Amino acid sequence: MSAPPDLPDVVSRAFAGARKAGYVSFCRNETGRLLAMLAATRSGTMAEFGTGCGVGTAWLRSGLRGEAHIVTAELDAKLAKAAAAIFEDDPQVEVLEADWSTLLDRGPFSLLFLDAGQPNEVGVDAVADLVADGGIVVLDDFVPCEMWPPITGGRVDTLRERWLTDERFTAVEVMVAPDASTIVATKR
Repeated sequence: MSAPPDLPDVVSRAFAGARKAGYVSFCRNETGRLLAMLAATRSGTMAEFGTGCGVGTAWLRSGLRGEAHIVTAELDAKLAKAAAAIFEDDPQVEVLEADWSTLLDRGPFSLLFLDAGQPNEVGVDAVADLVADGGIVVLDDFVPCEMWPPITGGRVDTLRERWLTDERFTAVEVMVAPDASTIVATKR
């Protein structure tokens, strides 16, 4: 996959913050470029559940246009502080040291980015009401699968299956690298 080698400044700062915090798990550049492109199409409030050190948020910010706003929540205090430092002078980004559930009353969101980590937390039923009609959900950290139903680790990947078949969303799995895919779902 081709992409310019240069990273937006805010993303470079987020990578530096992640290294300083000793954090090695973060949004891949391939997913980040997708997030920036999608953020450029949105207005209103966007959210990320599970900020980490802010790399995903930085990618969203790099695509932000106009008066749009990003709110992001990270439960780990050290990581939340590292992310907040990146955006301390940016009025369009709000980093909260909190569980993602603190954002439940902040929606509906025009774009929601989250990891496919805990299926009960990021399942379509837990998230559907948090997204505005026409809003986009991006779930990352999937391993590409060429079969149906999708299989991960020898079992049916019910999280992926539910997102791709839920009638409230039009969804597609997008391979962002040979070993990584995301689900992009638009609420009907």
